[in-house]
Amino acid sequence: MALYKIGNKLEHIREKPFALEKEIQEVTANNLKTIFGLEFVKSEFALNNFRIDTLAFDKEANSFVVIEYKRDKNFSVIDQGYAYLSLMLNNKADFILEFNENLNKTLKRTDVDWSQSRVLFVSPAFTNYQREAINFKDLPIELWEVKRYDNETVSFDQIQKLGAQESIKTISKTDKNANAVAREIKVYTEEGHLANATEEIKELYKKLKLAILNLENLEVKPKKVYIALVSRRNVVDILPQRKALKIWLNMSKGELDDPKGIAKDVSTTGHWGNGDYEIKIQNDDNLEYILSLIKQSLKRNKK
Repeated sequence: MALYKIGNKLEHIREKPFALEKEIQEVTANNLKTIFGLEFVKSEFALNNFRIDTLAFDKEANSFVVIEYKRDKNFSVIDQGYAYLSLMLNNKADFILEFNENLNKTLKRTDVDWSQSRVLFVSPAFTNYQREAINFKDLPIELWEVKRYDNETVSFDQIQKLGAQESIKTISKTDKNANAVAREIKVYTEEGHLANATEEIKELYKKLKLAILNLENLEVKPKKVYIALVSRRNVVDILPQRKALKIWLNMSKGELDDPKGIAKDVSTTGHWGNGDYEIKIQNDDNLEYILSLIKQSLKRNKK
């Protein structure tokens, strides 16, 4: 995609290719929180003849994330991705020890949700074969394309799966690493969250999601216990139940202007989702009003 600087005439901003993988690693590892919302653990983590470029931790999912950087295109995202995930699942204590020693914290094995472990490949470009290779609905591997430009800017864009319906389990049965990983790691989907909902609630979810996405181009991220709609941070988290939707607005107590008082204060109670406000809806009667509350969360969380 061509970029231009606005002036009297558009000025083309040229790409400034990375000369070394190390350059990609430095700009990414130094800015994990900004780019991916992840916590940096260690670079060049060596274990059992493997060397992980960057080890990170996802605090929201309580899971480890392996990040690999590539300049060339000659690698298999499936084979390498599953090799790293298998390494992690077979050496959990080593990953926890690395986390505790580098961050000076006390993380226990039971604190980690190993089922949400994933691998990110970061590269200036991916082949059509690599893009097609990730087109499974439950694959814990992500591809991120990074571009650097001569005006000292950089972009990170995730390669999206194109209508993936097939499960990776259909091809993992004959691969030892993939089969072992598939038994323990689960990729959560919108369809999975909606599986037990009534048709009315499924339609309500679709209507609500579309209305929110019309406000802003947010990213839809299905998590273990809810579906997150994310800008820079989570804006709203949605839990489809059988006959209702639970919604959490990512705002602290006292920040929400809610004249009708339909948002419940859950700041002192245990709850899923981000923020101190919870809304439960069973129909679209108050949809426009709820969108006005979501707009407040959007304004707060896109800064």
